[in-house]
Amino acid sequence: MDHKHQRVALNDGHFIPVLGLGTSVPEKVPKSEAFKATKIAIEAGFRHIDSAYVYDVEEEVGLAIRSKIADGTVKREDIFYTSKLWSTFHKPDLVQSSLEKSLKKLQLDYVDLFLMHFPLPLQPGTQLLPRDEQGKLLFETVDLCDTWEAMEKCKDAGLTKSIGVSNFNCQHLEMILNKPGLKYKPVCNQVECHPYLNQRKLLDFCKSKDIVLVAYGALGSSRSKWVDQSTPVLLDDPVLGALAKKHNRSPALIALRYQLQRGLVVLVSSFNEKRIKENMQVFEFQLTPEDMKILDDLNRNVRFYPVLFFNGHPGYPFWEEC
Repeated sequence: MDHKHQRVALNDGHFIPVLGLGTSVPEKVPKSEAFKATKIAIEAGFRHIDSAYVYDVEEEVGLAIRSKIADGTVKREDIFYTSKLWSTFHKPDLVQSSLEKSLKKLQLDYVDLFLMHFPLPLQPGTQLLPRDEQGKLLFETVDLCDTWEAMEKCKDAGLTKSIGVSNFNCQHLEMILNKPGLKYKPVCNQVECHPYLNQRKLLDFCKSKDIVLVAYGALGSSRSKWVDQSTPVLLDDPVLGALAKKHNRSPALIALRYQLQRGLVVLVSSFNEKRIKENMQVFEFQLTPEDMKILDDLNRNVRFYPVLFFNGHPGYPFWEEC
């Protein structure tokens, strides 16, 4: 790890900051909050901003980034920005145009990382979640390797510096890695990961392939519509509470520090200025090997984000093969 800049190397020679701001806006929260949070985060020291076409906030996030460039806080090359290919754009001839749409909203010349958001293609069209008359999701048959080849072309065109995947299991990753004529390996795999779902097998697999694992949902979840409401509240866990007391930190910081010490890149979403600034304290302390073992033992394979709208696809649940 490059401690000076708190970043790790990707397998294509670029570097990714280990702490990132997630910009998915919950229901009933104005999209303008993404603009405010991104500005606050950059001012607080965040240099990694994670977003996606489907979040529908790239205009706001792009405006925030450009405003902090304009006032001299950062240069463009200081910011690591991630966007994602939505599932309705998996057909190879749609991939580059999708990224170009994001760049137009952002008003940026390139993104630093472009991810395939999910391994399950949906029918292209104007609807993000296309459904038939019975309300069933309309899936599409597209070879992931064909989509990946189109993403490689986006990298070659200079529209993105790096390419990777999200919500992939070992089997999906093997499909890409074993693709005949593979030009670029995925640099990362972004998945749900937290003390209740530590993804040990997937982490070990990714490390063996020089693929960085990026954790979303690292603090559990807000109780949004995407989240299983029966799941426990991670940050209320007494073990996290005891370690927080021991280190004089918040349970959230303990959960974030745990991931960094395992070698993950970690994303955190917040629209609270105090919490955004507090999250930067993750670099100010260390967990002991005993602490790490205690946190490892919290794993219970609990998912807060089961992505139920993909239920009905023959590949669902698509995370179980690792």
